[in-house]
Amino acid sequence: MPARSAARHVTDVDVLELAVAASSLGLLDDELRAALALSAPDGVPPPVAAAYTRFAMSSLRASQSALDLAIAAQRAALASSRFAVAAARIALVYASFGLALPLAAAPRFHADRLPGAPADATFVEVEGVHVCYHDAGAGPAVVLIHGFGSSSECWRHVVPALAAGHRVIAVDLKGFGWSSRPAGDYSPAAQAELVHRTLDALGVDDVAVVGHSWGSSVALEMAVQRPSRVRRIALYAAHCYDDQVPAIFRLAEKPLLGELLFALYYPAADESTAIQRRAAFAYFDESLVTPERVAKVEAELRRPGTIAAALASARRHHFHALHAALRTFDRPVLLLWGEHDQVTPLQFGHRLAAELANAELRVYPACGHLPMVEAHEVSTRDLVAFLAAESCGA
Repeated sequence: MPARSAARHVTDVDVLELAVAASSLGLLDDELRAALALSAPDGVPPPVAAAYTRFAMSSLRASQSALDLAIAAQRAALASSRFAVAAARIALVYASFGLALPLAAAPRFHADRLPGAPADATFVEVEGVHVCYHDAGAGPAVVLIHGFGSSSECWRHVVPALAAGHRVIAVDLKGFGWSSRPAGDYSPAAQAELVHRTLDALGVDDVAVVGHSWGSSVALEMAVQRPSRVRRIALYAAHCYDDQVPAIFRLAEKPLLGELLFALYYPAADESTAIQRRAAFAYFDESLVTPERVAKVEAELRRPGTIAAALASARRHHFHALHAALRTFDRPVLLLWGEHDQVTPLQFGHRLAAELANAELRVYPACGHLPMVEAHEVSTRDLVAFLAAESCGA
């Protein structure tokens, strides 16, 4: 597969004026305008109800198509296409036009245990959250933290190598995997405190922390909150800067608009083709987006409370305070990065390595956002060596 050119990360996908988009949608034609105007408080005539339904469905389809276009445009924008950035801006405005839809059912949380959990799944209840975790091996403890929209399953091929010399605890953060999805704080700081409380419940004193993508911000928050507990940190493709945050997450912070965007985006992921297209963004080798992987993602997205938890997490992607606290952090840090990462481009790896006092950056060629998959052998070997070094006093 030919190598991709170096990507330029585009996060400034701001919204143009609403008037830019409204003129060409063509949804509010004269017939529908008249039908909507006829709606009366004492009752809705059947022709009006039918017309309104057609309007709502058209808006829904247009908004979903616009979100798909925004994602495609932002992906193209990584190749420095100014037109693509403009297209992404307009597409997001088109999506926001879907606010004309009645928000009949906002995403709902799910505080109870999720139905259908595997029989061998293990849980610990921490402050009302049913935290699912996997515990393997013996020795110095290592906790594994997944990224946004993922779960502890992402570490399944890494755990055996680590468990040969460590106690490995892979957690599903609140709102992800098989952990419950109650209402509450979904910020990295809150997730970090939840992991600390989970480790307390499991009798773990000190740990090495391994994080992937957005989970890296949780790992760093853990170090800031309890520096005496965290021995060292390894971060895969870290997502921990404000200018890494997708524009759609910033838009989602606005009441109603966020509910609309996430309600539209996630149901579309029930379509295998949509998941395949979006998941390919994370890989250098897109053939790794297999039907089995797609089916697994589809199943995870259908779990109750998933959309509400994802939205709550997206609204708390703010990292300025974290970096202020990291100025005094001097524990060893290993950064593992794919050379062709389009989600968290390599420039952020160099930036983080320069910011942290004691960090080393490893870069893997022909690799995207998931070094533990696309560069499994070499990245796992580097991680094992990094963790083993602490027993040698390195």
